[in-house]
Amino acid sequence: MFTGLIEDVGRVASLVLSKQSAVLTVESSLALREIPLGASIAVNGACLTVVQKGKRTVAFDVSPETLERTSLATVEPGTLLNLERSMRLEDRLGGHLVTGHIDGVGIVYSVEKKGDFTFFSFRLAQRLGSLLVSKGSVAVDGISLTVNRCSARRFSVAIIPFTLQNTNLRALRVGDKVNVETDLIGKYVRHFVNQRTKNQL
Repeated sequence: MFTGLIEDVGRVASLVLSKQSAVLTVESSLALREIPLGASIAVNGACLTVVQKGKRTVAFDVSPETLERTSLATVEPGTLLNLERSMRLEDRLGGHLVTGHIDGVGIVYSVEKKGDFTFFSFRLAQRLGSLLVSKGSVAVDGISLTVNRCSARRFSVAIIPFTLQNTNLRALRVGDKVNVETDLIGKYVRHFVNQRTKNQL
């Protein structure tokens, strides 16, 4: 489980594809000595397991499911990646509950600067849009954000300067892909409502 508060912005060192899986190696300034093999780290919001460490790099196995559901299959050396270690039970929950299980990929639709704020809008599948509500929570590339406005196929967020400078958002351009995880509570509510509706038929 994660909070959506990014600890480090790493860079892709390499992505080695092998059949349907991959090994992703990331350069990071995290305290890698304190991170054991087998630990979970959210990489652009996707929960991955540490399988190897170097002095300044950390490597992850990427499953076929993750490659299919996320944007990680398209990253290149130098691509910025948001990194967050898994939360501890005694941590403050500064963002919202983020599972690290990506629901789907969104596309940057527009980027607009208004004063100190930067407004991003994203296009996504309708099945994901139906889980978003205005002023609700969403994780974009692992960043805990508040939905500003939303419709069936699009949503927007307002980014403060600190978040822009300390995440990979600063490098995003129109057309780029992002990993989207909708709010966990919203998914459970929809599931229960759907089940109740089916039982009444």
